[in-house]
Amino acid sequence: MRPCLAWIAAALLAAPALAADHPWLSSPLRTQQPETYFTNLRDGDRIETPFVLKFGLSRYGLAPIVKPVEGAGHHHLLVNRDLPLDFKKPLPFNDQYIHFGKGQMETVLSFVPGTYTLRLLLADHKHIPYFIYSKPMTITVTKKNEDVDPKSLIQPGVAILEPRGGEPQHTPLRVRLHASGLSVGHVDIQDQGVGHFRLIAERAGAPAERIDLVKGLTEVWLAPPPGSYKLRVELVQNVDQQVMATSAPIDLDVRR
Repeated sequence: MRPCLAWIAAALLAAPALAADHPWLSSPLRTQQPETYFTNLRDGDRIETPFVLKFGLSRYGLAPIVKPVEGAGHHHLLVNRDLPLDFKKPLPFNDQYIHFGKGQMETVLSFVPGTYTLRLLLADHKHIPYFIYSKPMTITVTKKNEDVDPKSLIQPGVAILEPRGGEPQHTPLRVRLHASGLSVGHVDIQDQGVGHFRLIAERAGAPAERIDLVKGLTEVWLAPPPGSYKLRVELVQNVDQQVMATSAPIDLDVRR
């Protein structure tokens, strides 16, 4: 059963505005509601495990469960479970409600062969869910490779998932980011090992543009001036501003 539609409408109206802290930052399209989603798996896919499953988040930020942070939360993976009937109660801790309270953006699935229904749900520091979730996705595991160590599949680093380098882009353009083996969180979370994304755009003959996503955002919309850029992303530790990881640059060709 789906949660009350009136609750959902109220939650969407209460979604925080994403302030334009940099002139290139653009508001999301009005049709884009806050949601979680899978970035590397689609409904109906057939996979072998272990498998690294990656998470995305629109219009909200990530925050480890240290303290309350407005407009941010952490992911939960629901396995063969519907959305909760009561969105005022904390989510349980078991194999069907997997919590990512450190600000993770991925997990390694180690399911045995079979069919599974998965969905993501965002919740606050007390594990009380927001009305921010993904569509259910059904996948089939065809084989479990017992000789593969799941821990070997996680290599710490960051990447730009979208846009793809070399393809012409028109503004506003959607930029989706990913962190592996690292914790992403709002700048208010000052714990060691927690960082926020910083986009760096370099253009010949101009100073580099640096855009700090201090609210724990993992996705933004940008409207840079037309031109050719080198775009990369860093994960910057909140507590001391040290760079924890840097991606390979992509070529970005922005047109009107």
